[in-house]
Parts: sequence; C-alpha cells; structure tokens
Amino acid sequence: MPNAGLGELERRVMDELWSASEPLTVRQVHGMLSTDRALAYNTVLTVLRRLADKGIVLRHRKFRADRYGPVAAVEHMVVALMMDALAQATRSGDRYSALAHFVERVPAEEAELLRRVLSRIDVSRRERLEEAAATGCLPSLRCPIPGVTEW
Repeated sequence: MPNAGLGELERRVMDELWSASEPLTVRQVHGMLSTDRALAYNTVLTVLRRLADKGIVLRHRKFRADRYGPVAAVEHMVVALMMDALAQATRSGDRYSALAHFVERVPAEEAELLRRVLSRIDVSRRERLEEAAATGCLPSLRCPIPGVTEW
C-alpha cells in the first residue's frame, strides 16, 4: 500500500470506509459525511476516485453503482505511514533523532504500552531462538522454526 499522507476530507472518508462492514457507494459515503457539513456529491466522488488512484481504496464494480472499500485495515495504514516517516529519517541520516523525538512526545500511558509491546516481542524472539537452538538449528542453515530468520 502506498505511504501517502491523507488530507482532512480523505481521512473522514477513510474513517467511514474503515467503520463499514462492506464496501460503500459514493451516495452512502456522501450521506454519512453530509450530516455535519454541506458537501457536494461530486466532491465525495472525486475523493474516492483519488483514493483509488493512490491505491488506498479498491473500487468494486457492482451493478450501476461502484462501491469503495479500504485496501487495508487502519492499523496497516498507520504502520505504513510510520515506516515511511522512519525511512525518510534514515535517508536524512538521523533516524535516532526522529525516534527520540517521537518517544518524547508520546503520552505516558502510550509509552507504557510501547514498553510492554517491545518486551513481549523480545520475549517471543528469545523463545524462538531458544527453540531453534534446542532443535539444532545453526546460523548457517535454514531453520524450520517459524519466525527464526536472524541470528
């Protein structure tokens, strides 16, 4: 999926698509967005077409009305955006600084959640490596243990 940032209206459209249980028509999205602000049908159509051109939504041809649905879950989109930001920081040569500034701005409860996730990943990685070692996997051989790709 492309790592494009979204404008305000694109985000609102994507929020509606992500919350839907199935792809939506332009009319359905327009109706949902028009409850709190006057919005032209053609504006919504243009936004959906542009999101499809960016590869963020899929257009499903069904009967007369096209239906639009997200290519990936919101979590995957957020990951793609974060990875793109890190890649940009790497190209500029200051990935450490970018990560440090991000962590400094994370609220305390989210920082704690991040610590727990990192700890869980470390434990899981350590368990896989211990299992690989116990089964005789060597760094120079392909290991049959799922998830063990690095030594």
